[in-house]
Amino acid sequence: MNILAWIVLGLIAGAIAKAIYPGHQGGGILGTILLGIIGAFVGGSLGVFFNTGTLALAAPTLSIPGILVAVLGAIVAVFLWNLLNRSSAV
Repeated sequence: MNILAWIVLGLIAGAIAKAIYPGHQGGGILGTILLGIIGAFVGGSLGVFFNTGTLALAAPTLSIPGILVAVLGAIVAVFLWNLLNRSSAV
């Protein structure tokens, strides 16, 4: 998949994941694209792992099932990002 398709998939997946995930995430458009691209890799790799039992770095294609997998991976990425950036002040 070419770089433009990766950016489009990342933007779509990141925007949907940020809309679904509760609370404020911040980060702007670039952060949304990066979390979406990372989520596509996470989702694609988990999809390969659950289907074959082997861990491989994979990414979904620019299709409806690919976007769904990327959104699920982006939700995981947003969750992990929020865990890392959580303020320790109570």
